[in-house]
Amino acid sequence: MNKAATLQETTCYHCGEPCLSGEIEAHDKSFCCEGCKNVYSLLNSNDLCSYYELDENPGRTIAVGLERKRFDYLTDQDVQHKLIDFKSEKTASVTFFIPNIHCTSCVWLLENLQKLDEGILQGTVNFLKRTLTLLYNPSTTDLRNIVELLTTIGYEPDLKLDKLNSAKPSSIQRGLWLKLGVAGFSFGNIMLFSFPEYLNMSEADSVETFKIFFGALNIALALPVLIYSSSDYLKSAWAAISQKGINLDVPITIGILALFGRSLYEILSGTGAGYFDSFTGFIFFLLIGKVVQKKTFDRLSFDRDYKSYIPISVMRLINGGEESVPVSKLEIGDRIIIRNQELIPVDSVLESEMALIDYSFITGESVPVKATKGSPVFAGGKIAGQYAEMLVTKKVEQSYLTSLWENESFSDAHSEKKITGFADRISPYFTYTVLVIAVLSCIIWLQIDPSKAFTIFTAVLIVACPCALALSTPFTLGSSVNILSMNGLYIRNTDIVEGLSKVDTIVFDKTGTITESEQALLRFKGKDLSKDELDLVKSVCRASIHPLSKKIFSHLASHQLVELTSYQEIPGKGITARRNGQTLVLGSRGFVIEQSLLQPESLPKKDSIGSQVHIVINDEYKGFFEFQNQPREGIAELIHRFKKTYRTYLLSGDNEKEGQKFAGLFGGWTNMYFDQSPQQKLSFIENLTSQGNHVVMVGDGLNDAGALQKSNFGIALSDDMSSFSPACDAILDGNELKNLDQFIQFGKVSMNIILASFGLSLLYNLTGLGFAVTGHLSPLVAAIIMPLSSISVMVFTSLATRIKAKKMGLRIWV
Repeated sequence: MNKAATLQETTCYHCGEPCLSGEIEAHDKSFCCEGCKNVYSLLNSNDLCSYYELDENPGRTIAVGLERKRFDYLTDQDVQHKLIDFKSEKTASVTFFIPNIHCTSCVWLLENLQKLDEGILQGTVNFLKRTLTLLYNPSTTDLRNIVELLTTIGYEPDLKLDKLNSAKPSSIQRGLWLKLGVAGFSFGNIMLFSFPEYLNMSEADSVETFKIFFGALNIALALPVLIYSSSDYLKSAWAAISQKGINLDVPITIGILALFGRSLYEILSGTGAGYFDSFTGFIFFLLIGKVVQKKTFDRLSFDRDYKSYIPISVMRLINGGEESVPVSKLEIGDRIIIRNQELIPVDSVLESEMALIDYSFITGESVPVKATKGSPVFAGGKIAGQYAEMLVTKKVEQSYLTSLWENESFSDAHSEKKITGFADRISPYFTYTVLVIAVLSCIIWLQIDPSKAFTIFTAVLIVACPCALALSTPFTLGSSVNILSMNGLYIRNTDIVEGLSKVDTIVFDKTGTITESEQALLRFKGKDLSKDELDLVKSVCRASIHPLSKKIFSHLASHQLVELTSYQEIPGKGITARRNGQTLVLGSRGFVIEQSLLQPESLPKKDSIGSQVHIVINDEYKGFFEFQNQPREGIAELIHRFKKTYRTYLLSGDNEKEGQKFAGLFGGWTNMYFDQSPQQKLSFIENLTSQGNHVVMVGDGLNDAGALQKSNFGIALSDDMSSFSPACDAILDGNELKNLDQFIQFGKVSMNIILASFGLSLLYNLTGLGFAVTGHLSPLVAAIIMPLSSISVMVFTSLATRIKAKKMGLRIWV
């Protein structure tokens, strides 16, 4: 036998392809190339070789020639522009839909691709949506290489470019419909072939031959259902067991195998007709439940991603002026202004001469990137420094903004806020309990009536599956989050709703939160400012999104804008800027003293109620803007309602003279703290949470980001600004602050609905177990009831949340 023939007969352990170019030996296995060997080595070193037991040769090799050429289109710049979310010199981000993600091993492998390609920096999997977000270095690897790598290890992305702009992606794959079709076809025909048994015609000799023939047909029809239609359950259960764990699919899988094995034994031994009608019906109804579940999840996800727009706005230039518009209203060709620390909501082209852009929201790297006029800028970046003008080149992708906010891999702000759901905590114990009951029932019935033992064993496993229990939390919270967003409270993700429901302490920031800066009365006290100085002040304030800066900018509407040569804003303190030899310091009393050569005695002491913004130009004190802040509409009533149930506090960076108008609201001075720096606000929240309090912090998201981060539930108030920060758990439309107590109450109601659905699910399981254990429930009836119970829980949670919301006066989807 020649060498070529030997190579032809040797196949790669990873991908199953012939080792045409030479055999590579490693780990007592044969591989066709270094890539396949490296993938196996990675999996083997992390005890994940069960990957190969889920599918025979699950990987693929991308050889030279036609197979490689089919990815040539990924080198096209237009195609890359459609696929890539963000790209800079050293970092790019792309999100793929990966249909083949099905277990924890998949997630681990996809989040460790950097071990296979050093150009990949980070991978993040969204298991429910089957998406993979990758950060990579475009100077080291490219889109084509990444897609080829994913294909090589068995996770080829679904790259249908004609669907890239589709608003509503469906998670129901074609394979699921095919599995449902195979199960339905087999179920119907097996029932037809089982008519002799149904009609009790077994005594007729002429029927005996047909029984053997129909039994063989039933086996032939049941095999595809076992191997193909039920494969997702078998794979999931095996993956869990391989990782020394247990999941909800384990008892289902045992039931599937027991029912199939018992039926096969009866037909082959001639002791009975088997239960293949029940077996195929079981799989058929299971898959129907999965389709309904996925469709419902798609609807919840679609409502969140495409209907419940995040309540942030952006300044659009129009007819020589500016107007604040929701980001959802932006169109291609619009010219927008993005100020310091504002989110860039949409892909654009820079119109200003230069801008520094912080892409840490996307890449995790905090060093700003310098962009010049005509450069592309990407959604998710933030301006660092003075404002920049941009031309919109792409429609707003709401789902992309949502995914950025939900993605915790770029911020550890909420690493301690992860809440393990009640269902997740009890499901393993519940599953073990079901297995024990099923085994005990089988043993007991073997003594009473052996012919019923395996039937009862299977029925117990099927009817007691806690699938409905597992669905209670995600569907209730999904509906609740959508209802809250409809009413102006946009929550980062469903996991943290539980934090809102447990609140016992409310902490408010003052400026821009309980007061409305737009309605504040403003006057200047000090030396007369020249036109050039007023132009400089206006230009500096334009670059800031602080409520007081915005008010000053509006107050100086008749003055001109000038170009600044430098700009720096210190959150909670003030701004320094330069232009043509002029140096301006604008901010709090302490800040302007710190940033200039002035002595404290050269500045007036505060002797009136209201916020003050001091101005120093070229180390000369000019005076201050004084604001007579006005409380928001309905805030007094809101705080009065809160005081009946919660501990309520006020934190402010202003002088304590400002507290005179709020002392009555907060029950005296003991609950109000003034002259608070951002660090002091953070420490105050830390102290409250360390004492076991569950704290909701409400602020503007600017100088209180640290406090929002440390609270149990941080709410950033939005008033026509892009204050989109990963530090907050929720963004609240400023006009809806007066309803915050209702939102918190609805969070508590949502948790009660979850408990009620748990009760409903447990009642179903206990009732079903009672019938199954006593032999009054067949596996087929159990198979019909199980998905119906899941559907009933989904319907119950959806209707209950909507009915409760409507009774509370909240707006709901129609």
